[in-house]
Amino acid sequence: MMPNRILAHTKRVLLRSTTSQSWSSKGLSSKAAPVTVNDGQIRMPECHHNQAAYDGPSYQKILETRRTHLTPNLLAHFKKPLVIHAGHMQWLYDHEGRRYLDMFGGIVTVSVGHCHPKVNQALSEQIAKLWHTTNIYMHPKIHEYAERLVAKFPGNLKSVCFVNSGSEANDLAMLMARLHTGNQDILSFRNAYHGMSPYTMGLTAHSTWRFPLPGVNNGLVHVMNPDPYQGIWGGSACRDSPVQTTRQCECQESCHAGDAYYNELEQTFKYSLPRGKVAAMFAESIQGVGGTVQFPKGYLKRAAALVRANGGLFVADEVQTGFGRTGEHFWGFEGHDYVPDIVTMAKGIGNGFPLAAVVTTPEIAASLGQALHFNTYGGNPMASAVGIAVLDVIEEEQLQRNSLEVGTYFLESLAELQQRFEIVGDVRGKGLMIGLELVGDREKRTPLATPHVLEIWETCKDLGVLFGRGGLHGNVLTLRPPLCVNIENMELVLETLDTVLKQHMTKGPRSWRSTKRTH
Repeated sequence: MMPNRILAHTKRVLLRSTTSQSWSSKGLSSKAAPVTVNDGQIRMPECHHNQAAYDGPSYQKILETRRTHLTPNLLAHFKKPLVIHAGHMQWLYDHEGRRYLDMFGGIVTVSVGHCHPKVNQALSEQIAKLWHTTNIYMHPKIHEYAERLVAKFPGNLKSVCFVNSGSEANDLAMLMARLHTGNQDILSFRNAYHGMSPYTMGLTAHSTWRFPLPGVNNGLVHVMNPDPYQGIWGGSACRDSPVQTTRQCECQESCHAGDAYYNELEQTFKYSLPRGKVAAMFAESIQGVGGTVQFPKGYLKRAAALVRANGGLFVADEVQTGFGRTGEHFWGFEGHDYVPDIVTMAKGIGNGFPLAAVVTTPEIAASLGQALHFNTYGGNPMASAVGIAVLDVIEEEQLQRNSLEVGTYFLESLAELQQRFEIVGDVRGKGLMIGLELVGDREKRTPLATPHVLEIWETCKDLGVLFGRGGLHGNVLTLRPPLCVNIENMELVLETLDTVLKQHMTKGPRSWRSTKRTH
């Protein structure tokens, strides 16, 4: 029997030899010339969606409006920024008719697919009935949705408060933790990202995302990030992933790296916090903006116990990892074998519609009754209808299972790619939450210089595949597509990466080519 990789490759070749569509400046055409990079040739998989032509403002008009009327924090990707005017499932279309495979999912926000017909229909039907009342009046959808959503959680996580974004959700979780415990200090990891509101900016531990404002760090402590690849300690069996780091270890019954990182966390409690007076600790199940960083197995479970022993709550930030993205579980925290006290979620919850939520126990939720607290748009009829439809699609189309199967295949294939290119320092992730770290020196794990990263990233875009970038140095390609992607799509990504990296490696002498190339 042929290995799965060979079977998938054979299927791809047969499909593309009979009917394929190519990416060109003239848009989609089954007879158009394929994109070429040197002697390489890449064909886009067929897509039967017939997208109408763009009829909006000119490219130059958009650039001018952006420059003169939008705030400068709205940064555009790429040397020539894209104007995306339409989307269909895993595909995006620019103003010139080009089709792109979206491997970033609107920053991990499009979960079930761009403009999914069932989600579109649910929104359309609700818009025709009722848009907005605020929650001073009862409307049925928020109640229907609350029951559906909390049914996805273990234990006594049965109370939900709806908001509109991940920053709002984490902001509210901070407030609830401090009110419920009566304590002030909150911990988060260095390299964490939890939002950009004035409250959550202090939780976020990236210098690139911090404004020099007084009070941002009030009551907040950043602890050592337990990163098995770039951190002080790491090994070859630390992560809950099909792919491990290239670092060696001799761990048998327990993870030495995990033990060392936990010891550092204990030191923080011993020396930097009031004894027994902690409000909370926040943790992403897999760090998103920080570059798809996974923690040593068992670490978060031990950390949660330590926080609770000191009077605090443990908050799972599922803004990126929730709703089946990690494949094996519906929630990322389930892969760490613990139940949090509060869970925050956004992005994939609404497939791009402004929707977020905080789920906790009734006892912790009761803290919000100490004063009036209100969110004008939280859980509005439109958002609730979309949220229900997203849950339906994930279940009906078995997207969690698809994430596990396609993601595992993709991770294992990327590990093979890593063996051929020394600038691929690490491949990591779970399900369709994946990172590929580019390095200048594989032994020292030094980040690949930004100009080289940008060249690779840009060329992949020119070939019709869109990635994100993460990590403090922006050298991690982030691959978090809509959960509806398939093996054929992943073959396109692998072929694109292979072509682009091969072209990049064969250019003139580079200072980063300091390690012996493996074959």
